[in-house]
Amino acid sequence: MTYLNNHKPSNLYKLSIVTFCMMVSLLLLGQSYAQQAMEKLPIFHEADVVHDADWLIDSKGADAALYKDKKGNLVLSNGLVARTFSIMPDVATVAYDNLVTGESMLRSVRPEASVTIDGNVLDVGGLYGQPIHNYLLPEWLEQMTSKAGNFHYESYAIGPIKERFGWQKRKEWMPQDLPWPPQGKELTFNYKLGDADIAELFSRSISDEMREVLLSDEFALLDKRWNLKLSKAHDRTSFINEGKPGEIMALANTYAYAEQSVPENAKIFIVRINPGTDNSKTHGPGMVLVFRKKAIKINLQPSNNRFAFFDGEKTTVVGGMQAGKSVLLRFEISDGELIGSYSYNENDWEKIGSVGLDENETPKTIRVGKSDAEGGASDGDDKGERIRCLIESVKIFGDIPASRRAADMADLNPLKDISVKVHYALYDNIPLMCKWISVENNTQKFINIGTFKSEILAVTDPESTVDQRDVWRKPKLLAESDYAFGDGMSPASSLGKSVFWNADPLYLTQVNYRRTAPYLLECYPKFGADQDIDPNGKFESFRTWELAHKDYDRERQGLEKRKMYRTIAPWVTENPILMHVRNADNESVKIAIDQCAEVGFEMVIMTFGSGFNIEDQSEENLNRMKELADYAHSKGVALGGYSLLASRSIDAENDVVLPEGQKPTFGHSPCLESEWGQNYFKELYNFYEKTGQDILEHDGSYPGDECYSTDHPGHKGLADSQWNQRKRITDYYKWCRANGIYLNIPDWYFLNGSNKTGMGYRETNWSLPRKQQEIIERQNIFDGTWGKTPSMGWMFVPLVQYHGGGEAATIEPLKDHLAHYEQRLANLFGAGVQACYRGPRLYDAPETEAIVKKWVDFYKEHRPILDSDVVHMRRPDGQDYDGLLHVNPQLEEKGLLMLYNPLETQIKKTIKVDLYYTGIEDKATISRDGGTGEIFSVDWEHNVALDIDIPARGWTWYLIK
Repeated sequence: MTYLNNHKPSNLYKLSIVTFCMMVSLLLLGQSYAQQAMEKLPIFHEADVVHDADWLIDSKGADAALYKDKKGNLVLSNGLVARTFSIMPDVATVAYDNLVTGESMLRSVRPEASVTIDGNVLDVGGLYGQPIHNYLLPEWLEQMTSKAGNFHYESYAIGPIKERFGWQKRKEWMPQDLPWPPQGKELTFNYKLGDADIAELFSRSISDEMREVLLSDEFALLDKRWNLKLSKAHDRTSFINEGKPGEIMALANTYAYAEQSVPENAKIFIVRINPGTDNSKTHGPGMVLVFRKKAIKINLQPSNNRFAFFDGEKTTVVGGMQAGKSVLLRFEISDGELIGSYSYNENDWEKIGSVGLDENETPKTIRVGKSDAEGGASDGDDKGERIRCLIESVKIFGDIPASRRAADMADLNPLKDISVKVHYALYDNIPLMCKWISVENNTQKFINIGTFKSEILAVTDPESTVDQRDVWRKPKLLAESDYAFGDGMSPASSLGKSVFWNADPLYLTQVNYRRTAPYLLECYPKFGADQDIDPNGKFESFRTWELAHKDYDRERQGLEKRKMYRTIAPWVTENPILMHVRNADNESVKIAIDQCAEVGFEMVIMTFGSGFNIEDQSEENLNRMKELADYAHSKGVALGGYSLLASRSIDAENDVVLPEGQKPTFGHSPCLESEWGQNYFKELYNFYEKTGQDILEHDGSYPGDECYSTDHPGHKGLADSQWNQRKRITDYYKWCRANGIYLNIPDWYFLNGSNKTGMGYRETNWSLPRKQQEIIERQNIFDGTWGKTPSMGWMFVPLVQYHGGGEAATIEPLKDHLAHYEQRLANLFGAGVQACYRGPRLYDAPETEAIVKKWVDFYKEHRPILDSDVVHMRRPDGQDYDGLLHVNPQLEEKGLLMLYNPLETQIKKTIKVDLYYTGIEDKATISRDGGTGEIFSVDWEHNVALDIDIPARGWTWYLIK
């Protein structure tokens, strides 16, 4: 544990009575206002609030609300999850319960957040003094206290959830309308600093250099004030070896030290020692303070690379000594305590030990060098060989001059005008909470937000293991943030960038031998933020969402996660049927628009390599693009195009700058805050404002590359480079969302406004023979829909050659490969998944047009259920049937089972179909391929026995009501 920073002692100055009274008065005033508001809240009775039904089937009535409990705590709950906050003596999360399972998710109380302002690391709220951190008992809370130097609770507010940014809905592409903003409640706690906190911050900020220097000896000469005490065990024992003062020559376990009187009012004692060849144990070099009744010693134990602390009665040891390397040993007198510590870098001090002092007890003498176990002049029994070690310097510091203290306190006082708000949004009908912080600068000067932690949550262990693990079992608490990039089509994009499952340094009683079990959830940016906030300005962190899972079942966790995305990013349900036209000239685009309109496709994208150039800002190009957009709109079709951002190089002045040997994620990338990057986004805004187009396919979106340049206009250096680049691109994506511009982005930007990413595939697989593509396509869909709804992932259909493969991999001419073309349409529309149909046309003959229209009509007729959740039946393997079950208990069409047969022979068999997530309990009406329905009994396990009959190399589908 780090004990001190920059030689900063703790609790050096006791609070004055006046300061203390002011703090208490403000606290009581805040308590009074809070009490008045809380009196109007309903009492939380868990039995009355808990939602009994499965929220994935029936969530009606699981509404978020704020309650109070009998102990005066606030409880934010929707009957599925409950987060409980103490109010006095400060705000802290004191319970976090999964009401679906009855489990506590919290084992330890921590601060609600942390923020670094102008270099001051400030925790927000929190309670301290929990005896162990394996679990939390309510009675412990009564003994726990708040902490001076933290932001403290002042007030709270409760209201409906507010939208994060605007959304212009495209209802024609959605299976059903969804609310925006989501329904639920937003709870905000406001925190401020008081006089007592400023005094504590000043105490923490004190450095030794601020103090009066009472002694500084580099041992250039041996000052006459030093008295030498040398062992007689060897005739060459000395404190001045070969003319060098401070260099000790002696037998290993013998004494050789210098001592002198301690100056009056001394507070800090620092000695720098190089252990040299000394291999002593009790007689290792160190420092001794001699008081009237005892001597207290800290020293090195080179024989086992440890540090020792003798408190006048007993010795304790800690590891960490580095053989042969100079080290600083430090004594500090603070609030009736003597604290010993060491440091190898003069900044970070590690505690060795401490001991209480009697009132007004002060040291009389300081000794530096080799002494016995109790700091005196006696030799050990095993004297050992002759050694050398070096006392390099001794410094003693006193108090801080009053003028210096007053000036620094004045610098800290403006912090009292800063407000920190911690926000919690609890959503209706889902055990999901969002958390973020904001900082309001109500001062008259700029402040700097260095970094922050918007969530610090000590989560209950899902397992206990003594040995180390490469992969730890995760808690049943999913955490994802909108500060996410770089993992492409994976929802894990925020892990390691803003969401961290860390080892808990306070969790000393865990069973893991190395104490590295990763069950402390902390949310902070990997770099930065390093943001300068204007006077009266505001800083807002990223947001983190926390979803409480019921169990570890993969299907259920996927269903829960997908409902989360439909709730907090409902634009992901927009699922337009789209085509990638290969050429961007007027004639080619219009042919594609006409064909799309004819068969019911809803969008045309001028694809990569088509000649579409969004960076061409000439009036001629903008006018042509607007004319094409107007033509598409007249046909009821949306139009847009492709642009490459990262994975290309601009030039040395505008590219990401990294240390020698490091490369950007994609090998090359411009910095989004270079002059080129800023201009590029201006061009994007201008293009869509001038042309009225509807879609951007943004390839190589920002993957999180940091940049070390200090010359780019949009960031100062490394610390703010990732934050500023991310803001640049997400501000644009949010603008697109507010203006109805559809976003295809091959990265996980859903929570910042993107609509769709890749379902997950290898592009070169579309160069394989057509028959192989069919099964791989269904595998990609089956695998991709564990973490994505069907509408969140695109697939790819190479109507013309793509990455090679020749005629065997290509569908054109379409009329010559009708069976394969229809199989692809059945694969995709049957899964509710849209693909990039890339080519010059969708059909080349009446029979081709009929097949495309047949499947478009099928999809549009059953769009609500096909765009609903997926239950995975059987993964494609080419050896038996495979399929997906679409489910939605809120619809009349509660299920649609899509089955495929990859074999050359018919498949006839009886299978069990689990209808649990359709919400059907007793009887189900099932019809095949749009035919007459038959009534089936649903057994106690929610299954029906279904006789299936799938033609060779074919498919069939069953509608379930």
